[in-house]
Amino acid sequence: MTGQAIRIEGLGKIYRSSGGQPAKTALDNIDLSIPAGSVFGLLGPNGAGKSTLINILAGLVVKTSGRVEIWGFDQDRNPRQSRAAIGVMPQELNIDPFFSPRDALEVQAGLYGVPRARRRTDQILRLIGLEDKAGAYARTLSGGMRRRLLLGKALVHWPQVLVLDEPTAGVDIELRQMLWQNVRALNEQGMTIILTTHYLEEAQQMCDEIAIIDHGRVVVRDSTEAILARMEIKALSVRPAAPVGALDLPDWVKREDRADGSLVFHYPRSRVSAGQLLASLSAAGVEIVDLSTAEPDLEDAFLAITGSAVE
Repeated sequence: MTGQAIRIEGLGKIYRSSGGQPAKTALDNIDLSIPAGSVFGLLGPNGAGKSTLINILAGLVVKTSGRVEIWGFDQDRNPRQSRAAIGVMPQELNIDPFFSPRDALEVQAGLYGVPRARRRTDQILRLIGLEDKAGAYARTLSGGMRRRLLLGKALVHWPQVLVLDEPTAGVDIELRQMLWQNVRALNEQGMTIILTTHYLEEAQQMCDEIAIIDHGRVVVRDSTEAILARMEIKALSVRPAAPVGALDLPDWVKREDRADGSLVFHYPRSRVSAGQLLASLSAAGVEIVDLSTAEPDLEDAFLAITGSAVE
């Protein structure tokens, strides 16, 4: 399929008041489209509305208003087809402890109506690295293995769209690398991936495009490169051979003296260049032992846009 894997128009969700609590608007008139075949990041601080949006896509939460289309199927007019087009790896470890990985995948495939002849249980077990644990009780699996099993359950019907909700939360580096290797392989086969994560370096490395949600609204949506390009501030870090006194610096430059004796100069790249800074240091007779520059990263962009950190 070419075009949009997900199309959302005017999506709203209001949780009605109960027990004297006021009504809460979780999603506020969201418009969002996600290209087919992409790896798309969905970021936002806690309480921003990400989980509500994912649960609406998965058919677990009923929207208050708006329209959702998954792989060309309207969620209201074609609920079965739209749900069959999406698989969700949840954040919570909701696994029956008395099922083996093979049993869990078989039951999940049955729930999706996948005929036995078309099930890919062995292929999925190999993909998630649980082939040797296929017959073990799930309660004997480590936390990382259980998280891999969640990915397998999301794949039993081989959906066109795969949602990964904080897939690497609390897992070790080796498992994280294995998971991303698998995700890249699935994406290369044409599967659209939607990722939520609080590891911003993952989103920066993995995602083609990113939408940032805050207070139930999409506050920015663009390619990862374009979002980073909006950030003006760069940093030049230098380690001088001797302590440095007052400097005559170009306008707009902020100096930061660090405990290890290094200096960091923060400057807007549209107004000042690294060459100008180095010329000022040279004119002041500063001997530089080492230097480095730093581009803004996704965490800088996120903080600038939302004013809060991902948790």
